Amino acid sequence: MDTADIIQSIKSIEVESPTNKIIQQLKQLIVSGQLKPGDRLPAERVLAEKLGVGRSYVREAIRKLEFFGLLKTSPQSGTYVSGYSIKMIEGVLTDIINFNKDDFSALIEARYYMEINAARLAAMRRTEEDLVLLRSAVEDYDNKVNSHQDAIQEDMFIHLRIANATRNSVFESMLLMLLPDIIRNIIEKKICGDNRGLKAVAEHHEILQAIADQDADAAAAAMAAHLDDIFRISRER
Repeated sequence: MDTADIIQSIKSIEVESPTNKIIQQLKQLIVSGQLKPGDRLPAERVLAEKLGVGRSYVREAIRKLEFFGLLKTSPQSGTYVSGYSIKMIEGVLTDIINFNKDDFSALIEARYYMEINAARLAAMRRTEEDLVLLRSAVEDYDNKVNSHQDAIQEDMFIHLRIANATRNSVFESMLLMLLPDIIRNIIEKKICGDNRGLKAVAEHHEILQAIADQDADAAAAAMAAHLDDIFRISRER
């Protein structure tokens, strides 16, 4: 076997994310009976300190477990384990962990079709307050890009504002689940070119204008055009 064939045969090492590791630890505590239905989890700060990770990882793990109904959070009393059976919990936790694998094409495809419909609904349902918040998010992105700074977080916030304007909490929850893994893949794989940020400035404004005009078809079309490059790249990969 020559060197080229050897290189092709070697697979990259997959490093498991802190979020997945937190989910697996919580799974073990539940399956072993140390955490029972109705038990309250320690505070995010306490969990983060004990696990030796940032609070954002703990928050993301809890959010994903909440989305699947395995945890319940009350603003007054904290986060609790749901009343699901152990068998149900094991199956769903496995699905959550598998969901976080690096299937970039599947993540982008899910985002593509979801966000097109989110833009359509946002145009139909947005309030004046939604519009103010969305304009502010777009302006923050513009300022970062024009200052030659990284604007990935600002870009994510624009899309979350659009999802919020749909008045459908599931859109926002699903996007919160998808975006961190998508952004991680984009950064690690260096998928976007250097000029992508400047191109996105104009695209964001087109989406914003369509939502402001309450033109659902135009908003969907503008969102599709905005995501078309990354959607095409994901299919090619």
